[in-house]
Amino acid sequence: MLKPSKLALAVASASMAFIPVSFAQTTADDPIERIEITAKQRSTAQTTPAAVTNLATEEQLPGLRIDAAELLGGIAGVQSDSRANYAQDTRITLRGFGARSAFGVRGVLLQLDGVPLSMPDGQAQTSSILLDEPDNVQVIRGPLAALYGNAAGGVIDWRSAAPRATATQVNLMAGANSTQRVFAQHDWVDGDRALRVAAATFNTDGPRPHNSAERHQVALRWYQQLNASTRMVLRLDNNNAPLLQDPSSLTPEAWRNDPTQTVERAFTFNTRKYIHHRQASLSIEHDTAERTASATLWRGWRDVEQYLPFPGGDLSGDGAVIDLRRDFIGMNASYQWRPLDLPDWQFSSGLQIAEQNDRRFGYVNDFGERGEIRRNDDGVVRTKSAYALAEWQFAPAWQALGGLRYNATEFAVDDYFVIPENPDDSGAAETDETSWMLGLNYLISESLSFYVSRGAGFETPTLTELAYRNDGTGLNTALGPANNLQWEAGLKWQTPTTQARFTWFDIQTRNEIVVDQNNDGRTTYINAENTSREGVELELQTQLSEQWSTRASFTYLDATYSNDARLPGVARQQAYWQLAWQPSDRQRLQLVSEYRGEVAANDDNDVFAPSHTLWHIAYQHSWHFDTIELAPWLKVHNIADRDYVGSVVVNQGSGRAFEPGIGRELQLGVQFNYLW
Repeated sequence: MLKPSKLALAVASASMAFIPVSFAQTTADDPIERIEITAKQRSTAQTTPAAVTNLATEEQLPGLRIDAAELLGGIAGVQSDSRANYAQDTRITLRGFGARSAFGVRGVLLQLDGVPLSMPDGQAQTSSILLDEPDNVQVIRGPLAALYGNAAGGVIDWRSAAPRATATQVNLMAGANSTQRVFAQHDWVDGDRALRVAAATFNTDGPRPHNSAERHQVALRWYQQLNASTRMVLRLDNNNAPLLQDPSSLTPEAWRNDPTQTVERAFTFNTRKYIHHRQASLSIEHDTAERTASATLWRGWRDVEQYLPFPGGDLSGDGAVIDLRRDFIGMNASYQWRPLDLPDWQFSSGLQIAEQNDRRFGYVNDFGERGEIRRNDDGVVRTKSAYALAEWQFAPAWQALGGLRYNATEFAVDDYFVIPENPDDSGAAETDETSWMLGLNYLISESLSFYVSRGAGFETPTLTELAYRNDGTGLNTALGPANNLQWEAGLKWQTPTTQARFTWFDIQTRNEIVVDQNNDGRTTYINAENTSREGVELELQTQLSEQWSTRASFTYLDATYSNDARLPGVARQQAYWQLAWQPSDRQRLQLVSEYRGEVAANDDNDVFAPSHTLWHIAYQHSWHFDTIELAPWLKVHNIADRDYVGSVVVNQGSGRAFEPGIGRELQLGVQFNYLW
């Protein structure tokens, strides 16, 4: 069980004593272009010297909301790989950060309403998000993201709106492969307080044999306006996935022959995963004209049981049944000062403390049953960080932004499975890193601005990445942090009907953390030579006429090792285009095209997932009857029924590197809204 350090408890208690704690819910009056960086700065994306994208989730196609990629379509720099394998979760990369991930998310910080979803060691899972909740997503890339600390290749912050009226919502959804999902939500509003209760259930047989999934989610939110300047929100989440079958990836040859097949080992060893995630958080914010003080406290538990497709009987190994019991706790506090006698300045500072405890067991996979123990250890990660940020508008058209963050991380593992064939693998490691950024923005005209920024960031290995090594068991203490230096420059153009952004970036990383070997779910990592990421991003959103609008993005990313080999898991080109026709406020027809270039599957660059272009179409309609709204929708995914690789498994030792994408699929749903 995780035991918070005395320092963490002391700081948390002190913060709660003198600082009201914050929540990031948006309201109907919040402008969509307002961004909120670590220091709660209130600069708009147009004048901030950084690549920042704000996108309302209603701009995306309607869908089942079972994959985080549904809410990230068309955002430049983001590569979200839909595996159609619910045991492995969506793989998200930002400018190539996180490409090494065998499951979940690495190198990218995830937040929901300002509450971290990423663990203290940097890993995160999107399956714990109730994807119906966010109404806006903000993505921060480049040097500014480095100020968020560890694993800050980029930041994805989903935002939800607080309840505005007492109302009930029920969504019924269905798709191919016996896929069914039901979402229900009730909001109760009474003056300065509000309550939201939401629940969802999801079942599917999946597009491949041995691909079934079942997931249940419950969420509760309590909103309280304590006084004219102080707000509070309490959040409780319970996400339970009792069955997530794993059909495993395929070799390139098997994928070409039949992308819907499942490897025999998945049946032999009954590969599957069970996940139960619970999290609670309390946030308070005190906001006046001159200063803002905020803090958030969170606590969570995550249990995972996973069966891998091999026996794992070697006494010197780690087994092939993973039993992980995780506890985590953290708090952050920030203070922002907007001096009235210095209107051109804003100052911010803050701190964050978090701890994570992983109680990990490994067992033999006895043909789908738990066998003898092969691993028993207790891992702990502790992080402490502090930052300072200043913004100065030194001339009407010029704005400067600078910040510094210090982060200390401790890793420790105690080994309790000690036998002659498997000696004591206890160990400890620690890192101390500093990140910084400087940026300058020039407003060329009311519509056009130019910015340039420079910064340094870092990323430590996760506890899971430290868990395995090639020459035995125990903590891989040879694996260290990766450090990067970044340049970024861009143009931003904004008019009442059009937004356009062009960004150039250059990222040089030393000691990049990459996959060394990946054998049937057991992945080891090493620090590579220097890597380089250079590229450009383009985003465009425009209202063509009263009824027609379009949104497009393009990313070119040249991510290479020092020997010019391409970084595996990263597409060099990505493009997105959406055309929307809205003849009335109750109808919308959307057509989407997505292109992804070929993706290297290993460091040798001798296996590539081919490029592909997908087309999707969706239609939504709504009818109003007094206080009742009925809103059906229909979507066809992959209209041309194109075979494509949804994701690659980087450096897969067995050769099974391709995870198939989903063929043509009809999805439909209907939403009932009742206003009390």
